[in-house]
Amino acid sequence: MAHIQRFDHIGITVADLDAVTAFFVKLGLEVEGRTFVEGEFLDTVCGIPDSRTEIVMLRPPDGGSRIELASFVRPDHKPGSPDAMANELGLRNVSFEVDDLQSAVDGLAADGYGLVGGIGQYENSWRMAYVRGPEGIIVSLAERIG
Repeated sequence: MAHIQRFDHIGITVADLDAVTAFFVKLGLEVEGRTFVEGEFLDTVCGIPDSRTEIVMLRPPDGGSRIELASFVRPDHKPGSPDAMANELGLRNVSFEVDDLQSAVDGLAADGYGLVGGIGQYENSWRMAYVRGPEGIIVSLAERIG
């Protein structure tokens, strides 16, 4: 029996909400909203008593699934592993289809965000690259070529 109706969003906890938001906006996502959340709801859902977080919801131009960026005001965030590679357990990348991979990579490189490896091509179908963004977030960019 299936319970899922649709894929809604991915949540990413960050330290610098403004910098990470700017990174994703430059990629083409749009800010849907920004707010603080605290109280019984948040304490219950995340299991952290007396928590407070600021969130930014981002949506892609096609209106599809969103990204929720959250920065905890209290308690303070705990550091992650910003140099994690693809074989480290856990969520490792957020992936987007782009219309011009090289242009996207060049634009991010101009802002100081480099490739994790290189630009690869899968058969005659896709070109793809991993870019390490702010706070170690890996963004997979893929261009359909076939």
